Amino acid sequence: MRIGELAARTGTTKDTIRFYEKIGLVSGQRLANGYRDFPPETVMWLHYVRTAQTLGFSLAEIARTGDALRQAPDTAEALSALFEEKVRVVDARMIELTALRAELTERIGTGCPLRPSQHPH
Repeated sequence: MRIGELAARTGTTKDTIRFYEKIGLVSGQRLANGYRDFPPETVMWLHYVRTAQTLGFSLAEIARTGDALRQAPDTAEALSALFEEKVRVVDARMIELTALRAELTERIGTGCPLRPSQHPH
């Protein structure tokens, strides 16, 4: 299918699809007339990409695991390890954000909140 149809069927833009193609998330063949032609399974794949982004996966992470996901996109086993790793990343980020929040709260009303903190952490 051509890029316009793919964009319409996936709720993306042609520019997004071109970008995804540039970074290797999707691939299409060039027809003799220069148009891109994408296989029908690209629709489902782009839905996976969008869902993965919603779940906090970066495009780099999706690209890195893309081949494995394309082979078995619906199996719990294939995805569980990825989700477990993402939970660990989220947990670590939550700890960082909690510390950042405490630091910001401590600086409220100090008169010069950009000076180094007086309390070692």
